[in-house]
Amino acid sequence: MAEFDIAPDPEADGLTTMLDGLDASGQPVNLPVVAERPLTIYLNGQEIVTAMSLGDHIRELAVGFLYNQNMLSADDVITDIDIDLDIDVVVVRTEKQTNYESKLKKKIRTSGCAQGTVFGDIMDRFEQISLNPDVRLSVSQLMALSKTINTAPSLYLKAGAIHGCVLCTPERPVAYVEDIGRHNAVDKIAGHMFLNGISGHDKVFYTTGRLTSEMVIKTVIMNIPILVSRSGFTEAGVRLAREAGLTLIGRAKGSRFVALSAPERISFDSDVKMDSTSEQKSPQRQFNDAE
Repeated sequence: MAEFDIAPDPEADGLTTMLDGLDASGQPVNLPVVAERPLTIYLNGQEIVTAMSLGDHIRELAVGFLYNQNMLSADDVITDIDIDLDIDVVVVRTEKQTNYESKLKKKIRTSGCAQGTVFGDIMDRFEQISLNPDVRLSVSQLMALSKTINTAPSLYLKAGAIHGCVLCTPERPVAYVEDIGRHNAVDKIAGHMFLNGISGHDKVFYTTGRLTSEMVIKTVIMNIPILVSRSGFTEAGVRLAREAGLTLIGRAKGSRFVALSAPERISFDSDVKMDSTSEQKSPQRQFNDAE
């Protein structure tokens, strides 16, 4: 069985371009550079947003964006998704027609790369979600997931300048996507879940990006109870995670991590040994060394 149901394809056409330059010693280099192209998303007859993206998994990105912005609900029926790459447009069509002008006026700018906007009424939905309290993730499972994800072929390893997000069960990674903006990568996972009827209630979400308020909100909207990152936290992200009861794990590198919210979902294996260097360091020193 393949390790991932969906995984990055670093050699796919159009995702990178080879460019010439000079290195620090003045020697010529030829490097792969990731693509960045505009994509305009329509919902029925309404233009919603134009976002800069990598250009792959367009269906998932469009549907996931609309779902995470509370413009699609779980019971909405998508009748068609039209993609026109000549003009970089995707149109998502549903059975239910709705006017979204009020939502377009009620938006909050967040810290996300590129577009990074959430709509004001999304917090009403956020506050109504109860995350599954019974999911457990052991330290050994977290270490195994991190190793599999970080060693998998990816655009990040090939060219850098990219974010990755992975939908996992505690036992294995399921879907791995990348994009130039972390919010786009999250939306691709949300779209994959929506289009394939995948529930988040028993899943783990892994991201390479910072654990910001936007990342926490979208994870909760997807009904995923555990969020993991190899990067760090913001205060607002931690505060919202605690309000939602989301298990928030950051600085996950090797056998090291710190949980700042809902640690009761973590099972601490008795046979897992910490790195000898990290055993002697405070959490703050480990944070500093991880940078």
